[in-house]
Amino acid sequence: MDYQTFEPGSALQEFVKCYWTLESQEEPNTERQTIVPDGCMEMIFHYGDLYRQYTNAQNSILQPRCFVIGQLTHPLEIEPTGVTGIFSVRFHPEGFLPFASIPIKEMENTAVSLEKLFGNEGFEIGQKIGNATATRERIQAIESFLLNRLTDIHTIDRIIKTTVETILTASGQLSIDQLSKQVHINRRQLERKFATVIGLSPKQLSKTIRLQATLKMLLAQQFSSLTALAYQGEYYDQAHFIKDFKELTGLTPKEFYGDHLKMSSLFYGTA
Repeated sequence: MDYQTFEPGSALQEFVKCYWTLESQEEPNTERQTIVPDGCMEMIFHYGDLYRQYTNAQNSILQPRCFVIGQLTHPLEIEPTGVTGIFSVRFHPEGFLPFASIPIKEMENTAVSLEKLFGNEGFEIGQKIGNATATRERIQAIESFLLNRLTDIHTIDRIIKTTVETILTASGQLSIDQLSKQVHINRRQLERKFATVIGLSPKQLSKTIRLQATLKMLLAQQFSSLTALAYQGEYYDQAHFIKDFKELTGLTPKEFYGDHLKMSSLFYGTA
């Protein structure tokens, strides 16, 4: 698989974390791939063949050709149906709100087509991205689309942005009470704002960010034992670590370390 990331232009850096592409040839024996929550919403364009998304162990749907995937609260299982060609916009945790046409919370764990979100404009940008022949052309098209929709930069709540930065700096290891004190807002108000702006509670985002930091250490083999890794991540104990890990990856730490989750491991330590 060929995975590459690209920086957004300066006008969109406050909202967009990066652009990325993924390309690979069709494989004779495809396997399900697991995407682990990372606290970021993504706008996905399939210019290759579509991916199958599993809704449970037995049932699946084909993903739309162009869509936004809402915040994930559990692992997402997908499988290629042929040649992979993906262009994606990865937003900061709070970055998609200025472009949203429906409540963020309603998009949780759901692939929402661009036509549903943006009508004919969504269809047109999908066509442009699909017909483009180079990544730079795709980036120019999506930046023009996003900038045209960016009518009010004040949509981003500065308290939320500051809180997200604090969570990221602390690798998700601060309690919600500690967060609310640092940003001078009571816990209930903070939770309401997070639900509106990000689609996750502060606790959910912190749990996700802490797990992401732990996964990077795991894949880089920066630990002496799984027990030591749990304490490096400041989990209360080993049972707490395993519970959160399995909730967000679908595997125990030991199982994950054996499998390395082909698709999602591409993204750790990048962008």
